[in-house]
Amino acid sequence: MNKEISSDITGFDHIEVYGAREHNLKNINVRIPRNKLVVVTGISGSGKSSLTFDTIYAEGQRRYMESFSAYARSFIGDMERPDVDKIEGLSPVISIEQKTISRNPRSTVGTITEIYDFLRLLFARAGEAFSYATGNKMIRQSEDQIIMHIIQHFLHKHVIILAPVVKGRKGHYRELFQQIRKMGFSKVRVNGEITDLIPKMQVDRYKTHDIEIVIDRIKVIESEKFRISQSIGNALSHGKGVIMLLDEDGTTHHFSKHLMDPESGLSYDDPAPNTFSFNSPYGACPTCNGLGKIEKITKESVIPDPTLSISRGGISPLGPYREIWIFKKIQAILRRNNVDLSTPINKIPDAVIDVLLYGDSVPVAVSSVKYPGTDWHTKFEGIINFLEKQSEGGSEKIQNWIKDFMIVHDCPDCKGARLKKESLNFKINGKNIADLAALDIRHLGAWFEGLEDRLSQKQNRIASEILKEIRKRIRFLLEVGLNYLHLNRPLKTLSGGEAQRIRLATQIGTQLVGVLYILDEPSIGLHQRDNSRLIKALQDLRDLGNSVLVVEHDKEMMLSSDFILDIGPGPGLHGGHIVAQGDPNEFLSRESLTADFLKNKLRIEVPKIRRAPNGSWMELKGATGNNLKNVHLKLPLGTMICITGVSGSGKSTLIHETLYPILNKHFYRSKKDPMKFDSFSGIEKIDKVVEVDQSPIGRTPRSNPATYTGVFSEIRSLYANLPEAKIRGYKPGRFSFNVKGGRCETCEGAGLKLIEMDFLPNVYVPCETCKGKRYNRETLEVRFKGKSISDVLEMTVEQSVEFFEKHPKIHRKLKVLNDVGLGYITLGQHATTLSGGEAQRVKLSSELSKKDTGKTFYILDEPTTGLHFQDIRHLLNVLNILVEKGNTVLIIEHNIDVIKIADYIVDLGPEGGDDGGEIVCEGTPEEVAKVGRSHTGRYLKDEL
Repeated sequence: MNKEISSDITGFDHIEVYGAREHNLKNINVRIPRNKLVVVTGISGSGKSSLTFDTIYAEGQRRYMESFSAYARSFIGDMERPDVDKIEGLSPVISIEQKTISRNPRSTVGTITEIYDFLRLLFARAGEAFSYATGNKMIRQSEDQIIMHIIQHFLHKHVIILAPVVKGRKGHYRELFQQIRKMGFSKVRVNGEITDLIPKMQVDRYKTHDIEIVIDRIKVIESEKFRISQSIGNALSHGKGVIMLLDEDGTTHHFSKHLMDPESGLSYDDPAPNTFSFNSPYGACPTCNGLGKIEKITKESVIPDPTLSISRGGISPLGPYREIWIFKKIQAILRRNNVDLSTPINKIPDAVIDVLLYGDSVPVAVSSVKYPGTDWHTKFEGIINFLEKQSEGGSEKIQNWIKDFMIVHDCPDCKGARLKKESLNFKINGKNIADLAALDIRHLGAWFEGLEDRLSQKQNRIASEILKEIRKRIRFLLEVGLNYLHLNRPLKTLSGGEAQRIRLATQIGTQLVGVLYILDEPSIGLHQRDNSRLIKALQDLRDLGNSVLVVEHDKEMMLSSDFILDIGPGPGLHGGHIVAQGDPNEFLSRESLTADFLKNKLRIEVPKIRRAPNGSWMELKGATGNNLKNVHLKLPLGTMICITGVSGSGKSTLIHETLYPILNKHFYRSKKDPMKFDSFSGIEKIDKVVEVDQSPIGRTPRSNPATYTGVFSEIRSLYANLPEAKIRGYKPGRFSFNVKGGRCETCEGAGLKLIEMDFLPNVYVPCETCKGKRYNRETLEVRFKGKSISDVLEMTVEQSVEFFEKHPKIHRKLKVLNDVGLGYITLGQHATTLSGGEAQRVKLSSELSKKDTGKTFYILDEPTTGLHFQDIRHLLNVLNILVEKGNTVLIIEHNIDVIKIADYIVDLGPEGGDDGGEIVCEGTPEEVAKVGRSHTGRYLKDEL
């Protein structure tokens, strides 16, 4: 069957790669079956990405570019051909990587999956409007309905018909009154008073006004029906679809062709999809511009320690006392209230502190330095008011300084919903669009189930197609295990694996056929329990008639695939060969490191005895951030702790959003507030905290492992001390590629030039002057052991460890990089080309090479990302050494190989989203394995 499908589309049943030599590939030939789920595996740095992304994907991209006209290509520039003899049987390629996460706060799960766009359309077409003033349902009436209503309800009564032209706005309106007179009207109603129009009439320009034109005064009787309808038509045209009616009792009644609240007269514009967009001025909350958060300078951020006096720097932006104008002013205000600069701030009355922070209108006398004996009387603006003014109009340097005193709060107007109040008062079945965006995907799917029964016939007719699209997209997100995300979750808060699975769900939704999909470790951040869902999603993609190529280290994924390709045998220079290949059964009979781990011939051993805690515990009580349900966390210090639980169970909220900010605030005065908790104890038992996460180590090619770990500064100093460099007068700066002097000026030391694509990702090409060496000719003439500084950047970590053996400072840092399994990357490898797992290990090595204190608390977020079984062994050895020295290592992890060797496990759950947020069980792996309701425990039981 598959053979026929593939032959239909390309005429090939295999993708055939001949002579691949990209990076460390050793001129390999490989045949990959088409329309199958193929897993490419091997040790980190063995050449998996070189084959899949840098050869197969790059060639697919290049062929796509070739299909453009010569004219279009002249703008794009040609893409370089990968170093390969030929590739046959290639179909259009789509890559789903981890790295391309948007940092824009306006990008959310809802916008990238398009579910939010369909919701906007649904609310614009089928939503019901309610008044935010009274809660009444808004009504709209046609001209005939308004006339009929007036004749029925006001028969034999005298009424005045008014057309509103100004509502609650400031101005003198002289021109408006003149215009109304020219139209032939003689009376207007201003702020509730009816007056005659007179020449040069105007009102107070600094007050807000309501102005209506008096269109007609009439007694409502059947015979006057024609006159009434003429006047109503006239009033609707002047009042832009809105009229008011004043009856004999002086009561005002409102009517409108638009949406209107008949009680208060409030009217809304007709809704359009952009009325519900927080990225459009028509829908965004005006206070926070649609971000849901505002930055505010608060009393607490300006006075961090109220026990200090003002003279000792209690007001943070001012610092300690100096002989300057502002301190004299403050002194004068304090003297007026019988306190002085040396009084601790918490002993100064609150009213006085408010004057200092927000100012007042009473002038303050300060004696002049220039003219002794005279006093200057000026008003005091207030420190917070001054900072806020400067944050809008000051220089960039001042604005950056003021950012230190800003604290992010939920917007007071929209309460974090991002939309203006009109938009939030359109509802379907009692919920507004922000309520739906705050539901997790599982509950959102449940709300849409059977929605038709709860809608009116008219709404159903409008919504049927939209609902189909929304349900389809929700189903795909549920299939890839993302049931715990909600639509308003910002993309930048997602892990690499989550962002990748969202793109996978979007791709499944497009239902393309005959495409080659390449995925980079989609199982990151996914609990073993949800793995089967992901595998099923990939198999569905294959069954549509696509080829799926996955770079992956997950055991279950390999055994469920149709074909396994193992590249190795070692990392970097020692890799680049095909070690073994075949379908899972065939593969297990082959000799390879991966096959040995799969059939349990090799395994990561469970320790014979677990480390006992050193007697000290750290306790966090009453954590309630996001979905946490009053969690009480106890951590034994001096051990290796694993935090586990299904995706969305609250691990990140508990550790990254609550525990880490508490520690960071204590040790490093961080401004980020932890999420809600009751109490915290045991902080005195540790003396520093180090967090290693998966965010990139740099966003430009200028950042690389050598600069990030600090080893490059030592190497530059070594080069500057060479005799040749001293003769030439070169300092360490000469060997930096970031400053003028030694670098190549064409590419400004980047070695690459950026080509901006309008409709595709930007492409970096090597600089034509220095050929990617980053430096000018003179700098490259200085050599150490025959190698220039550029040659050193081209070395792998493994080579450099040998090369700098006699230089302890350099050797120590490089050795740690090698120990965490990064021996294969080059020192100058651009940070943009490192995977999430590699970036994390670079950070880890940078922290490990610092002197540890034996009381350090390390927090690691899924450090096994991108690691082969063999690499996990190395990593665990490094972490065990840290714990043996008395440090505490806390790891958030889904990998059973790591969980089983931990000393202590805290398992959160039992499910994700609202059904999570509790500690299901805690204790040693053996204890957790006995707990039936723990998903982690079930998998541990099999392992142990």
